[in-house]
Parts: sequence; structure tokens; C-alpha cells
Amino acid sequence: MTETTVILALVVITALGFDFTNGFHDTANAMATSIATGALRPKVAVALSGILNLIGAFLSVEVALTVSNAVVRIQNSDGTPKESLTSDGGTALLLIVLAGLIGGIIWNLLTWLLGLPSSSSHALFGGLIGATIAGLGWAGVNWNGNGSKLDGVIGKVILPALMSPVIAGIVAAVGTWLIYKLTIGVAKRFTDNGFRWGQIGSASLVSLAHGTNDAQKTMGVITLALIATGDWTDTKNIPFWVKAACALAIALGTYLGGWRIIRTLGKGLVEIAPPQGMAAESASAAVILASSHLGFALSTTHVATGSILGSGVGKPGAQVRWRVAGRMIAAWLITLPSAAVVGALMWFIGDLLGGGLAGSLVVFALLLAAAGYMYWRSRKTPVDHNNVNDEWDEPATPERVPAGAAS
Repeated sequence: MTETTVILALVVITALGFDFTNGFHDTANAMATSIATGALRPKVAVALSGILNLIGAFLSVEVALTVSNAVVRIQNSDGTPKESLTSDGGTALLLIVLAGLIGGIIWNLLTWLLGLPSSSSHALFGGLIGATIAGLGWAGVNWNGNGSKLDGVIGKVILPALMSPVIAGIVAAVGTWLIYKLTIGVAKRFTDNGFRWGQIGSASLVSLAHGTNDAQKTMGVITLALIATGDWTDTKNIPFWVKAACALAIALGTYLGGWRIIRTLGKGLVEIAPPQGMAAESASAAVILASSHLGFALSTTHVATGSILGSGVGKPGAQVRWRVAGRMIAAWLITLPSAAVVGALMWFIGDLLGGGLAGSLVVFALLLAAAGYMYWRSRKTPVDHNNVNDEWDEPATPERVPAGAAS
């Protein structure tokens, strides 16, 4: 077994680890509203979402090809890796990819620990961009493509990030307003029961769409690594075993459920009623599926959050917790640069140790240490299927009355 083979194995394991964190980080995008309204029991919801993520991962490869061709300039126009990065057997390129993945995973775990529904997609892109800048300079990032179409980081990542939550929010707001307008005079118990059934269908569609969009991002990264080492040569397709492994990883992560983020989206933004939940999920599914067809690697988290906010705006008299929304938007804004800083730091550490197997093993060990620490911290204040639907606002602590004062 050669040194390059070992590093490639580390990259594949790390990529599947990212896919796993992507699954439990983004379960909330599909199922938070259904769990919050009682349309689905928590464990049933994450199991259904996991199965549909698994199926969705096999439906398209457009986003996977975007990841491996449109974000960083480590490939030629035909999709093959640049010769300067493969002259050493692909080790230089593998270190960039490994460092980028670590940047994405660490940011995913940190925001999960804090219960913030930030973008796994932008964490991945940020990590890759940071590692590429560290390894190749600013020119290594494909910022605008060739200018003939929407491409590169600006066209395929930044613009969808800005537009998708706004579009999803508008669609959800209009849908919610229409639902309440059309059901005036209908008894609440009938509308709630009917829309809970509708939520099951719309949430399932979001889960399917999530698998179609997000699982492919890791497929693209692994395929790029395989091309770098000469283990795969077809730049227009993804190996079947890569599709299957990524589908299983994201499905397993989804099934375990990112309960902290499910709680934030389901209870923290808006007190969601079944009609709102169905409108939000339907809007999310429509935007995600359309973007997957066009090859835009947007954030399903941004879309889902925008939809939920829109459902709050569209319901007359609904309370939207804008302070919580502000924290989320702040996390969105710093996700890509923060993950980029971690990715760049990991590359520098690996390169300092020679850029080969030793450096790759050290940065991989740092990832394991960071992941273990954050998991340990999460156990201090656990959130799971038993308390995910607890009231968001903690009851006020009664003032202590001095002994004898009451008399």
C-alpha cells in the first residue's frame, strides 16, 4: 500500500464523515416543522427522512459535477486535475481536499453544538476555498468562471445563497396567506388534521430533494480525489460505489437526527401550525428541486429557514422571533469565511509537516480530537427526541421571598 493510497483512504473517510454530519445537521430542514406540529413523531420523522435521503442521492449528479468542476481551479477545462498537483501522485491535491473537508466538518459540529442551522454546503465550500487559497493562492479559486454564464463561487454558490431564502420565504408567505384566506370559517380541528397529513407528503418531498442536492456534494469531492490519484478517469460521471457510500452516510446521519437544530427550527423561529408547516415545506421542496435540476449547489438550510420565516410572516397574528432569526443570519454570513480559515489552517499544518502522510495523519487526528470534544460538550445539555418539542421560552424563575416576609 503506497503513501498516496493511505492519504486517499483518509480523504474518503473524512468525506463520508462530512456527509454524515451533513445528514444530522440538516435533518431539521425537512422534518422540524412536522415534528413541531405533531404531524410525525420525532423518531418516525427522522427514519422517514433518512430513507428518502438515501433514495434522493441516486436521482441526479448535476450538483456533484458542480462541486468537482466549478468551485476551485484545481482542474483543467476537461475536468482532469492540473498536472502540477498530480506530479507527486496526487498528494498535493489530496491535502487540499482533506484540509477543506476538515474545515467543513468542524464548522458543522460547532454550529450543531450551538443549535444554529447554518449551511453545511457553505461549510464545505468554505473549507475547500480556504485550503485552496492556502495551497495555491487566490487565483486557485474559481470566482466567476469564464464569464459566459453563471458559474464559479459567485454564480453557483454566493448568488443562490442570497436569492434562495428570499424566494422560498416569499413563496411560503404567499402560500400561508392563501391557505388561511381560503379556510376561513372551517373548523380548526379539520384544517389542522388535514394539513398534518399534507405535511407528511411535503416533508417527504423535502427529504427527497435534500438527498438529491446535498449528498452529491460529497460525491463530487470523492470523485475529484479519485481522479487526482488516477483511480477514476471519467469526468462526467460518478462511480457507483461513491454514490452508494455517500447515500448511506447521509441517510445514517439523518436518521440519528440533529435534535438541537430541529428544536431551533421547529420551536425557535415561529410557533408553527400545520397549515404553515405544509406551506413552508412545499416552498422548500420546490426551490431545492429546481436548483438541483439547474446544478446550483445552494444551501437547503437557507431555503428551509427562509420558508419557515415566510410562513410566520404570512400567517395573520403569528409571532416571529426575529432575535433568533438574527443569530441564524449572522451564522450564515460567517459560515463560509470561518470554514475557510479552518481549512487554510489545516493545510498549513499539513504542509508544515511535509504535506505527505505525516501531515495528513496529524490533521486527521486534530479533526478526531475536535469532534470528540464537541460531542462531550453536547452531552452536558442533551437534546433528543424526548425534549425536542419542549417550549422554547423557559418559564420565568419566581422571585425568592425572604423567610417570614409572606406572613
